[in-house]
Amino acid sequence: MKTAHDLVADAKPQIREAELAAAEAAIREADVLIDVREADEFRAGHIPGAINIPRGLLEFKLSNDPELSARDRKLVLYCKTSGRSILAARSLQEMGYLQVLSLQGGFDAWCEAGKTVVTPTLPSFE
Repeated sequence: MKTAHDLVADAKPQIREAELAAAEAAIREADVLIDVREADEFRAGHIPGAINIPRGLLEFKLSNDPELSARDRKLVLYCKTSGRSILAARSLQEMGYLQVLSLQGGFDAWCEAGKTVVTPTLPSFE
């Protein structure tokens, strides 16, 4: 029986990853930067310019959004450490998306490199 890590290992050679050193350029060139983490993770902090589409909804959201359904869009995906984004990238390739990248090392690697993070704040109600 396969584990989640086995699925990631099987998918990884079949997808393209953006190394951290090239991540900012890949993001600038992308049409869409997608954070596939859960909404609470996104709210705790995310890469500037990212939209949040959790992994469990990704295929449905992209299929039903005219702006995201074009299969030639340049997509960069990331999650916490890259497991979910690798699986998401593979799934999108199977759906016919031609230009999908997963951010190697995910959000954790981005933060460890000291790159910019957006952390939304709530207004004070005092």
